[in-house]
Order: sequence, then C-alpha cells, then structure tokens
Amino acid sequence: MSDKRIGVIGIVVEDREMAPRVNQILSEHAAMIIGRMGLPYREKDISVISLIVDGSTDELGALTGKLGNLPQVTVKSALTQYS
Repeated sequence: MSDKRIGVIGIVVEDREMAPRVNQILSEHAAMIIGRMGLPYREKDISVISLIVDGSTDELGALTGKLGNLPQVTVKSALTQYS
C-alpha cells in the first residue's frame, strides 16, 4: 500500500444531472475526506466542489479516476509529500 498523503481535490460539475453520481462516489470514499465545500455557480450553471483529503495515492487515484470518468465532470488534485 502506498504512503498516505494530504491533499486538495477540485471538482467542477458542468451537468447537474451528474451530481447524484458525484455524491455517490464521494460517499463511497468518505473515510478519506476530511472536509468538503460545494458551491453552485448559478451564473455559469455549474457546481464547484473542493475536498481536503487524507489517503494513500492508490485510494486518491481511485477517487479521482472514478470522478474524472464521469461526463461533464473535471477533476484536479494536488497532493503533499506529508504522510
């Protein structure tokens, strides 16, 4: 298993119909989510979610990979070397 990392994940949901699937994936990985902030950007008709996470690189890769495979969902992450 990989070393644990603390990081930030940014998620942009361009299609609100994807929101239930995004929330389901986040719930499946809730154990590594330290904090979450989600904001609707009504003027652009998108939603922006930021996560603070603590998990192994494998766990974080699984989360970002599942989210990134959803249509109209963009995901970016930044991980520390801190374990």
